[in-house]
Amino acid sequence: MYEKTFPNKRFKHTLEFLQKHITTSESILDLGVENPFSTIMKENGYTVTNTKGEDLDIDQSALSQNKYQVTTAFEIFEHLLNPYTVLQHIQSDKLVLSIPMRLWFSPAYRSKTDMWDRHYHEFEDWQLDWLLEKAGWKILDRQKFTNPVKQFGIRPLLRRFTPRYYIVYAEKVK
Repeated sequence: MYEKTFPNKRFKHTLEFLQKHITTSESILDLGVENPFSTIMKENGYTVTNTKGEDLDIDQSALSQNKYQVTTAFEIFEHLLNPYTVLQHIQSDKLVLSIPMRLWFSPAYRSKTDMWDRHYHEFEDWQLDWLLEKAGWKILDRQKFTNPVKQFGIRPLLRRFTPRYYIVYAEKVK
């Protein structure tokens, strides 16, 4: 996925947000297979366990096998057909997740060669907020940020000032 580019700005912003809310003493279940950002979390002192690549729409057992204090999901929920079920099965009391936001000037992403690299959902911020609330989570912090690309054109220009990512910190309602 990151053969040619590495999203340094997005990773830096995500790490700063994570550090604001989660201490390195808290155990983390990171949804998705090990990836460059889970490596960055480990390099910054976090104890991180990744899921193994199971289809979380069908099999949520990884979410309930061990008790983790925090679950993270960075750019995962847009790939799921049913993120509501996944949110309900998370056992952690804390959740940090980010999504690419739906942009009016760009269609939903769909890889033609990799069926796992497709977006079923591209949320607006209010849609993710509603989903989290309905699944029993209370958002305590949220941020939107841009991700400019070094290309010429109308879309790259719009991406310089249009928020592309939305990250939230939420806690389970008890």
